Amino acid sequence: MTATATDTDRPLGLSLRRGLALRCPSCGRGHLMRTYLKPLDSCPACGEDLRPARADDGPAYLTILVVGHLMAPFIHVAFTTWRPDPLVMAFGLSAGCVALSLFLLPRMKGLIIGFQWARRMHGFGDASQDA
Repeated sequence: MTATATDTDRPLGLSLRRGLALRCPSCGRGHLMRTYLKPLDSCPACGEDLRPARADDGPAYLTILVVGHLMAPFIHVAFTTWRPDPLVMAFGLSAGCVALSLFLLPRMKGLIIGFQWARRMHGFGDASQDA
């Protein structure tokens, strides 16, 4: 396979890692979010325009997917090893799921923004530049 302009000037892996770290996918120095889930209009460090970011429901779906896959084995091990009271287990695991979801949700949004930036989606790149 040949490398395209998108692959060489906007590496996907690096922009995904920067998005997960809640940093600008372009430079990695500036913050990505203004509030918990609201991206900045532009990067304070490099000036990259972040307004085209459109994550929609993607972060919620990814968060549910990851939390479910992380908590399901823990539920199984906790139940088979310690046999806690069902109410204790329900409250404990609910608290764990909520905490993990709140931690992951903005990071998943950053991941999606990093993906969109690397692939020049939704206005992050000019269609004429890719031709």
